[in-house]
Formats: sequence, C-alpha cells, structure tokens
Amino acid sequence: MTATTDDSPWMPDWREAPEGFDWLAQDADGRWFWYRTEPQLGWAGGVWRSNSRNQQPAGQGVVLGDWADSLQTRPR
Repeated sequence: MTATTDDSPWMPDWREAPEGFDWLAQDADGRWFWYRTEPQLGWAGGVWRSNSRNQQPAGQGVVLGDWADSLQTRPR
C-alpha cells in the first residue's frame, strides 16, 4: 500500500487489490478502502460502510473530487 506525501492526486492500483475485493472507494478524509461486498454511502460520517471483515485499507491521498462519487468496481 502506497500513498502520496504531498498534495498530488493518488489512487490505489487495482493490481494491489486483495483477491475477491471487487470494490474501491475513498472516504471524505482521503482514506481509500478495498471492499469484498458493495459498500453503502454513509453521508453522516463521510464514509463508505461495509462490515469490517469485508473491507481493507488501500491507502490515503488527497480527496479526488466528490468522495461520494469515488466508488468503482474492479476492471475486467
């Protein structure tokens, strides 16, 4: 897991995603997470929500645009 130390845009590389974790999203604070199940938007906390065993940290970076639009699925 790598992240930037400055204000450059950064996003996790799908090649680093754990097997079976097919979603990626960034929280309002810039933290990225891999998800095994599709997460739900948690507006109140500025986070994407999923059972804790279904998410893994993927890094931290500058928030890229609107965090609520950051959810992506694994490219096929």
